[in-house]
Amino acid sequence: MKKRYDFTQAVENPYAKRLKRSVTIRLDQDTIAFFQSLSRECDRSYPTLISLYLRDCAKSGRRLQLKRMIGSKRGTA
Repeated sequence: MKKRYDFTQAVENPYAKRLKRSVTIRLDQDTIAFFQSLSRECDRSYPTLISLYLRDCAKSGRRLQLKRMIGSKRGTA
């Protein structure tokens, strides 16, 4: 291993910022607990598992079967 490396000619990866995007979402405790438990079984972080699950849903076109509840507020489950 060299003591010093010359990065003067290095070029920034133009795709690096597009790979992942940080977002804030609110998840109920049961959902978090499920993915945390799963993460201990497969040795991956639970945010990674949530991302993988959502990517799989998006790729396969899976959609939720939402039933509109009478008197419920919009955006609540």
